Amino acid sequence: MRTVVLLLIMGIVDLSFGQRYSQLQWLSHLRGRRWHAGWQAEDVDCPLECDCPSTYPTAMYCHSRNLQHVPYVPSHIKYVYLQGNQITGIQDGVFDNATSLVWVVLFHNQLSSNKIGKNVFSKLKNLDRLFLDQNELTRVPPNLPKSITELRLGHNKISKVPSNSFEGMANLTSLKLQANDLEDIGGVFKGLKSLTLLDMRKNKLRKIPDNLPERLQQLYLEFNNIESVPAGFLTMYPKLKFIRLAHNKLTDKGLPSNVFNISMLVELDLSFNKLEKIPIVSRNLENLYLQANKIKEFSLSSFCGHKRDMTNFSQLRMLRLDANEISAKDIPAEAAYCLRRAAFIDV
Repeated sequence: MRTVVLLLIMGIVDLSFGQRYSQLQWLSHLRGRRWHAGWQAEDVDCPLECDCPSTYPTAMYCHSRNLQHVPYVPSHIKYVYLQGNQITGIQDGVFDNATSLVWVVLFHNQLSSNKIGKNVFSKLKNLDRLFLDQNELTRVPPNLPKSITELRLGHNKISKVPSNSFEGMANLTSLKLQANDLEDIGGVFKGLKSLTLLDMRKNKLRKIPDNLPERLQQLYLEFNNIESVPAGFLTMYPKLKFIRLAHNKLTDKGLPSNVFNISMLVELDLSFNKLEKIPIVSRNLENLYLQANKIKEFSLSSFCGHKRDMTNFSQLRMLRLDANEISAKDIPAEAAYCLRRAAFIDV
Protein backbone atom coordinates (compact mmCIF):
# COMPACT_ATOMS: atom_id res chain seq x y z
CA MET A 1 0.00 0.00 0.00
CA ARG A 2 2.92 2.34 0.83
CA THR A 3 4.37 1.67 -2.61
CA VAL A 4 1.11 2.61 -4.32
CA VAL A 5 0.81 5.83 -2.28
CA LEU A 6 4.42 6.73 -3.05
CA LEU A 7 3.92 6.19 -6.76
CA LEU A 8 0.83 8.38 -6.75
CA ILE A 9 2.65 11.17 -4.89
CA MET A 10 5.52 11.05 -7.36
CA GLY A 11 3.09 11.36 -10.24
CA ILE A 12 4.27 8.11 -11.81
CA VAL A 13 0.77 6.64 -11.90
CA ASP A 14 -1.89 8.62 -13.75
CA LEU A 15 -5.07 8.88 -11.68
CA SER A 16 -7.13 8.59 -14.83
CA PHE A 17 -5.72 5.11 -15.32
CA GLY A 18 -8.04 3.69 -12.65
CA GLN A 19 -11.02 5.26 -14.44
CA ARG A 20 -10.28 3.42 -17.67
CA TYR A 21 -9.70 0.04 -16.10
CA SER A 22 -11.17 -1.97 -13.24
CA GLN A 23 -9.41 -2.07 -9.89
CA LEU A 24 -8.11 -5.56 -10.55
CA GLN A 25 -6.59 -4.42 -13.84
CA TRP A 26 -4.60 -1.42 -12.61
CA LEU A 27 -3.44 -3.44 -9.62
CA SER A 28 -2.30 -6.13 -12.01
CA HIS A 29 -0.31 -3.54 -13.95
CA LEU A 30 1.39 -2.35 -10.78
CA ARG A 31 2.39 -5.89 -9.92
CA GLY A 32 3.90 -6.42 -13.35
CA ARG A 33 4.42 -9.82 -14.97
CA ARG A 34 3.40 -12.89 -13.00
CA TRP A 35 4.20 -16.57 -13.25
CA HIS A 36 1.96 -19.53 -12.53
CA ALA A 37 2.42 -23.22 -13.33
CA GLY A 38 5.30 -22.43 -15.63
CA TRP A 39 3.33 -19.99 -17.82
CA GLN A 40 4.22 -16.33 -18.17
CA ALA A 41 1.14 -14.16 -17.82
CA GLU A 42 0.36 -11.24 -20.10
CA ASP A 43 1.26 -7.85 -18.69
CA VAL A 44 -1.95 -6.29 -20.03
CA ASP A 45 -5.58 -7.10 -19.35
CA CYS A 46 -5.48 -10.15 -17.11
CA PRO A 47 -7.23 -10.33 -13.72
CA LEU A 48 -5.11 -11.32 -10.74
CA GLU A 49 -7.11 -14.48 -10.14
CA CYS A 50 -6.30 -15.91 -13.56
CA ASP A 51 -3.51 -16.67 -16.01
CA CYS A 52 -3.35 -15.36 -19.55
CA PRO A 53 -0.29 -17.06 -21.06
CA SER A 54 1.45 -15.30 -23.92
CA THR A 55 1.56 -18.61 -25.80
CA TYR A 56 -2.28 -18.63 -25.87
CA PRO A 57 -3.14 -14.93 -26.09
CA THR A 58 -6.91 -15.40 -26.42
CA ALA A 59 -7.29 -17.83 -23.48
CA MET A 60 -7.90 -17.01 -19.82
CA TYR A 61 -7.35 -19.79 -17.27
CA CYS A 62 -9.19 -19.33 -13.96
CA HIS A 63 -9.92 -22.97 -13.09
CA SER A 64 -9.60 -24.44 -9.58
CA ARG A 65 -8.84 -21.12 -7.84
CA ASN A 66 -11.60 -21.20 -5.19
CA LEU A 67 -13.30 -18.31 -6.97
CA GLN A 68 -16.74 -17.22 -5.80
CA HIS A 69 -17.45 -14.89 -8.70
CA VAL A 70 -16.66 -14.55 -12.41
CA PRO A 71 -13.71 -12.16 -12.76
CA TYR A 72 -13.44 -9.38 -15.32
CA VAL A 73 -12.98 -10.85 -18.81
CA PRO A 74 -10.88 -8.68 -21.19
CA SER A 75 -12.30 -7.90 -24.62
CA HIS A 76 -9.68 -9.90 -26.55
CA ILE A 77 -10.40 -13.18 -24.72
CA LYS A 78 -12.16 -15.93 -26.67
CA TYR A 79 -11.76 -18.89 -24.32
CA VAL A 80 -12.42 -18.62 -20.59
CA TYR A 81 -11.94 -21.57 -18.23
CA LEU A 82 -13.71 -21.23 -14.87
CA GLN A 83 -14.32 -24.87 -13.93
CA GLY A 84 -13.69 -26.29 -10.48
CA ASN A 85 -14.52 -23.17 -8.46
CA GLN A 86 -17.26 -22.10 -6.02
CA ILE A 87 -19.12 -19.69 -8.25
CA THR A 88 -22.80 -19.49 -7.25
CA GLY A 89 -24.10 -16.85 -9.66
CA ILE A 90 -23.41 -14.70 -12.72
CA GLN A 91 -24.76 -11.17 -12.93
CA ASP A 92 -25.91 -9.50 -16.14
CA GLY A 93 -23.10 -7.56 -17.77
CA VAL A 94 -20.22 -9.81 -16.68
CA PHE A 95 -19.43 -10.82 -20.25
CA ASP A 96 -20.55 -7.60 -21.99
CA ASN A 97 -16.97 -6.48 -22.62
CA ALA A 98 -15.97 -9.88 -24.03
CA THR A 99 -18.46 -10.35 -26.82
CA SER A 100 -15.91 -12.34 -28.84
CA LEU A 101 -16.08 -15.29 -26.42
CA VAL A 102 -16.20 -18.65 -28.18
CA TRP A 103 -15.89 -21.03 -25.20
CA VAL A 104 -17.25 -20.50 -21.69
CA VAL A 105 -16.35 -23.38 -19.36
CA LEU A 106 -18.17 -23.29 -15.99
CA PHE A 107 -18.66 -26.91 -15.05
CA HIS A 108 -18.13 -28.13 -11.49
CA ASN A 109 -19.21 -24.95 -9.70
CA GLN A 110 -22.22 -24.14 -7.50
CA LEU A 111 -24.29 -22.16 -9.97
CA SER A 112 -27.91 -21.56 -8.97
CA SER A 113 -30.58 -20.69 -11.53
CA ASN A 114 -31.99 -17.79 -9.51
CA LYS A 115 -28.51 -16.23 -9.39
CA ILE A 116 -27.94 -16.18 -13.14
CA GLY A 117 -29.03 -12.99 -14.91
CA LYS A 118 -31.58 -13.26 -17.69
CA ASN A 119 -29.20 -11.78 -20.26
CA VAL A 120 -25.84 -13.07 -19.07
CA PHE A 121 -25.09 -14.91 -22.31
CA SER A 122 -27.36 -13.04 -24.73
CA LYS A 123 -24.68 -10.71 -26.16
CA LEU A 124 -22.20 -13.49 -26.89
CA LYS A 125 -23.07 -13.78 -30.58
CA ASN A 126 -19.98 -15.91 -31.34
CA LEU A 127 -20.35 -18.39 -28.47
CA ASP A 128 -19.76 -21.93 -29.71
CA ARG A 129 -19.52 -24.04 -26.54
CA LEU A 130 -21.12 -23.51 -23.15
CA PHE A 131 -20.35 -25.99 -20.36
CA LEU A 132 -22.62 -25.68 -17.32
CA ASP A 133 -22.63 -29.29 -16.15
CA GLN A 134 -22.14 -30.32 -12.51
CA ASN A 135 -23.82 -27.32 -10.91
CA GLU A 136 -27.05 -26.65 -8.96
CA LEU A 137 -29.21 -25.45 -11.86
CA THR A 138 -32.95 -26.10 -11.73
CA ARG A 139 -33.71 -24.73 -15.19
CA VAL A 140 -32.07 -23.96 -18.51
CA PRO A 141 -30.59 -20.42 -18.53
CA PRO A 142 -32.71 -18.05 -20.66
CA ASN A 143 -31.74 -16.18 -23.83
CA LEU A 144 -28.94 -18.51 -24.90
CA PRO A 145 -27.04 -17.42 -28.04
CA LYS A 146 -28.23 -19.01 -31.29
CA SER A 147 -24.60 -19.61 -32.27
CA ILE A 148 -24.00 -22.40 -29.71
CA THR A 149 -23.10 -25.80 -31.19
CA GLU A 150 -22.39 -27.70 -27.94
CA LEU A 151 -24.37 -27.21 -24.72
CA ARG A 152 -23.69 -29.20 -21.55
CA LEU A 153 -26.26 -29.10 -18.75
CA GLY A 154 -25.73 -32.55 -17.25
CA HIS A 155 -25.53 -33.34 -13.53
CA ASN A 156 -27.79 -30.52 -12.38
CA LYS A 157 -31.29 -30.48 -10.83
CA ILE A 158 -33.35 -29.54 -13.87
CA SER A 159 -36.88 -30.95 -13.65
CA LYS A 160 -38.66 -29.02 -16.41
CA VAL A 161 -37.61 -27.51 -19.73
CA PRO A 162 -39.98 -24.85 -21.13
CA SER A 163 -40.86 -25.23 -24.81
CA ASN A 164 -38.92 -22.10 -25.81
CA SER A 165 -35.68 -22.99 -23.98
CA PHE A 166 -33.77 -23.81 -27.17
CA GLU A 167 -35.77 -21.65 -29.56
CA GLY A 168 -33.80 -20.52 -32.60
CA MET A 169 -30.73 -22.62 -31.76
CA ALA A 170 -30.47 -24.09 -35.24
CA ASN A 171 -26.69 -24.56 -34.94
CA LEU A 172 -26.82 -26.80 -31.86
CA THR A 173 -25.30 -30.20 -32.68
CA SER A 174 -24.68 -31.68 -29.19
CA LEU A 175 -26.99 -31.36 -26.17
CA LYS A 176 -26.26 -33.09 -22.87
CA LEU A 177 -28.95 -33.20 -20.19
CA GLN A 178 -27.90 -36.36 -18.37
CA ALA A 179 -28.30 -36.84 -14.62
CA ASN A 180 -31.13 -34.36 -14.01
CA ASP A 181 -34.71 -34.81 -12.72
CA LEU A 182 -36.59 -34.77 -16.04
CA GLU A 183 -39.79 -36.80 -16.28
CA ASP A 184 -41.26 -35.42 -19.50
CA ILE A 185 -39.46 -33.21 -21.99
CA GLY A 186 -42.33 -32.51 -24.39
CA GLY A 187 -41.47 -31.28 -27.88
CA VAL A 188 -38.69 -28.94 -26.82
CA PHE A 189 -36.20 -30.38 -29.37
CA LYS A 190 -38.36 -29.86 -32.45
CA GLY A 191 -36.55 -26.80 -33.84
CA LEU A 192 -33.01 -28.12 -33.33
CA LYS A 193 -32.35 -28.81 -37.01
CA SER A 194 -28.63 -29.55 -36.60
CA LEU A 195 -28.77 -31.71 -33.47
CA THR A 196 -26.92 -35.01 -33.94
CA LEU A 197 -26.28 -36.03 -30.29
CA LEU A 198 -28.80 -36.02 -27.44
CA ASP A 199 -27.78 -37.37 -24.03
CA MET A 200 -30.58 -37.82 -21.49
CA ARG A 201 -29.19 -40.63 -19.38
CA LYS A 202 -30.04 -40.89 -15.69
CA ASN A 203 -33.32 -38.97 -15.65
CA LYS A 204 -36.88 -40.06 -14.83
CA LEU A 205 -38.26 -40.34 -18.36
CA ARG A 206 -41.20 -42.69 -18.84
CA LYS A 207 -41.12 -42.56 -22.62
CA ILE A 208 -38.83 -41.65 -25.49
CA PRO A 209 -39.06 -37.88 -26.13
CA ASP A 210 -41.37 -36.71 -28.92
CA ASN A 211 -40.47 -34.55 -31.92
CA LEU A 212 -36.80 -35.41 -32.00
CA PRO A 213 -34.72 -33.68 -34.71
CA GLU A 214 -34.58 -35.54 -38.04
CA ARG A 215 -30.77 -35.36 -38.18
CA LEU A 216 -30.27 -37.03 -34.80
CA GLN A 217 -27.62 -39.78 -34.95
CA GLN A 218 -26.88 -40.58 -31.29
CA LEU A 219 -29.57 -41.01 -28.66
CA TYR A 220 -28.58 -41.95 -25.10
CA LEU A 221 -31.45 -42.81 -22.73
CA GLU A 222 -29.92 -45.23 -20.24
CA PHE A 223 -31.11 -45.32 -16.62
CA ASN A 224 -34.66 -44.05 -17.12
CA ASN A 225 -38.12 -45.60 -16.66
CA ILE A 226 -38.96 -46.21 -20.32
CA GLU A 227 -41.28 -49.17 -20.92
CA SER A 228 -41.76 -49.11 -24.69
CA VAL A 229 -40.54 -47.89 -28.08
CA PRO A 230 -43.12 -46.28 -30.41
CA ALA A 231 -44.06 -48.19 -33.56
CA GLY A 232 -42.19 -46.84 -36.57
CA PHE A 233 -39.76 -45.00 -34.30
CA LEU A 234 -36.74 -45.45 -36.56
CA THR A 235 -38.82 -44.71 -39.63
CA MET A 236 -39.41 -41.25 -38.19
CA TYR A 237 -35.71 -40.83 -37.40
CA PRO A 238 -33.89 -42.78 -40.12
CA LYS A 239 -30.47 -41.23 -39.43
CA LEU A 240 -30.16 -42.65 -35.92
CA LYS A 241 -27.02 -44.81 -35.72
CA PHE A 242 -26.52 -45.25 -31.97
CA ILE A 243 -29.38 -45.95 -29.55
CA ARG A 244 -28.78 -46.76 -25.91
CA LEU A 245 -31.74 -47.87 -23.81
CA ALA A 246 -29.96 -49.88 -21.13
CA HIS A 247 -31.28 -49.91 -17.55
CA ASN A 248 -34.90 -49.16 -18.40
CA LYS A 249 -38.14 -51.20 -18.06
CA LEU A 250 -38.49 -52.52 -21.59
CA THR A 251 -40.48 -55.71 -22.21
CA ASP A 252 -41.24 -57.70 -25.36
CA LYS A 253 -44.69 -56.16 -25.36
CA GLY A 254 -43.14 -52.70 -25.52
CA LEU A 255 -41.13 -53.46 -28.68
CA PRO A 256 -43.22 -53.50 -31.88
CA SER A 257 -42.12 -56.05 -34.50
CA ASN A 258 -39.24 -54.82 -36.70
CA VAL A 259 -38.95 -51.54 -34.79
CA PHE A 260 -35.13 -51.89 -34.89
CA ASN A 261 -34.91 -53.42 -38.36
CA ILE A 262 -33.53 -50.24 -39.94
CA SER A 263 -30.38 -50.28 -42.09
CA MET A 264 -28.72 -47.13 -40.68
CA LEU A 265 -28.53 -48.47 -37.12
CA VAL A 266 -24.96 -49.34 -36.08
CA GLU A 267 -25.20 -49.84 -32.30
CA LEU A 268 -28.15 -50.85 -30.12
CA ASP A 269 -27.96 -51.25 -26.35
CA LEU A 270 -30.97 -52.92 -24.71
CA SER A 271 -29.10 -54.44 -21.77
CA PHE A 272 -30.49 -54.56 -18.23
CA ASN A 273 -34.16 -54.65 -19.21
CA LYS A 274 -36.90 -57.32 -19.03
CA LEU A 275 -36.78 -58.77 -22.55
CA GLU A 276 -37.49 -62.48 -23.04
CA LYS A 277 -36.78 -62.58 -26.78
CA ILE A 278 -34.07 -61.26 -29.06
CA PRO A 279 -35.68 -58.47 -31.11
CA ILE A 280 -35.39 -58.46 -34.90
CA VAL A 281 -32.55 -56.17 -35.96
CA SER A 282 -31.09 -54.98 -39.23
CA ARG A 283 -28.42 -57.07 -40.92
CA ASN A 284 -26.26 -53.94 -40.97
CA LEU A 285 -26.21 -53.64 -37.19
CA GLU A 286 -22.65 -54.02 -35.84
CA ASN A 287 -23.00 -53.95 -32.04
CA LEU A 288 -25.89 -55.42 -30.05
CA TYR A 289 -26.00 -55.46 -26.26
CA LEU A 290 -28.67 -57.64 -24.64
CA GLN A 291 -26.96 -58.76 -21.43
CA ALA A 292 -28.88 -58.94 -18.15
CA ASN A 293 -32.36 -59.55 -19.59
CA LYS A 294 -34.58 -62.64 -19.34
CA ILE A 295 -33.93 -64.08 -22.81
CA LYS A 296 -34.64 -67.82 -23.01
CA GLU A 297 -34.04 -68.59 -26.68
CA PHE A 298 -31.35 -67.88 -29.27
CA SER A 299 -33.32 -66.93 -32.37
CA LEU A 300 -31.09 -66.82 -35.46
CA SER A 301 -33.87 -65.23 -37.52
CA SER A 302 -33.54 -62.13 -35.35
CA PHE A 303 -30.24 -61.43 -37.07
CA CYS A 304 -30.54 -62.92 -40.57
CA GLY A 305 -34.22 -63.40 -41.23
CA HIS A 306 -35.73 -66.70 -42.33
CA LYS A 307 -33.83 -66.86 -45.62
CA ARG A 308 -30.17 -67.71 -44.98
CA ASP A 309 -27.51 -68.46 -47.58
CA MET A 310 -23.87 -67.61 -48.37
CA THR A 311 -24.76 -64.07 -49.50
CA ASN A 312 -27.30 -63.31 -46.81
CA PHE A 313 -25.57 -62.75 -43.47
CA SER A 314 -25.37 -60.31 -40.58
CA GLN A 315 -22.72 -57.59 -40.18
CA LEU A 316 -22.82 -58.07 -36.42
CA ARG A 317 -19.39 -57.85 -34.79
CA MET A 318 -20.26 -57.63 -31.11
CA LEU A 319 -23.08 -59.59 -29.44
CA ARG A 320 -23.60 -59.77 -25.70
CA LEU A 321 -26.15 -62.17 -24.26
CA ASP A 322 -24.53 -62.93 -20.91
CA ALA A 323 -26.64 -62.88 -17.74
CA ASN A 324 -29.68 -64.26 -19.55
CA GLU A 325 -31.33 -67.70 -19.42
CA ILE A 326 -29.41 -69.23 -22.33
CA SER A 327 -25.95 -70.76 -22.76
CA ALA A 328 -23.49 -71.54 -25.56
CA LYS A 329 -25.21 -74.88 -26.29
CA ASP A 330 -28.35 -72.99 -27.31
CA ILE A 331 -26.57 -71.39 -30.28
CA PRO A 332 -27.34 -73.44 -33.45
CA ALA A 333 -24.49 -74.60 -35.69
CA GLU A 334 -25.67 -72.52 -38.68
CA ALA A 335 -24.96 -69.40 -36.63
CA ALA A 336 -21.39 -69.67 -37.94
CA TYR A 337 -22.69 -68.69 -41.40
CA CYS A 338 -25.18 -66.05 -40.31
CA LEU A 339 -22.81 -64.39 -37.80
CA ARG A 340 -19.59 -64.87 -39.75
CA ARG A 341 -18.47 -61.29 -39.12
CA ALA A 342 -18.81 -61.56 -35.34
CA ALA A 343 -15.56 -60.98 -33.45
CA PHE A 344 -17.10 -61.39 -29.98
CA ILE A 345 -20.17 -63.30 -28.76
CA ASP A 346 -20.73 -63.60 -25.04
CA VAL A 347 -23.38 -65.86 -23.55
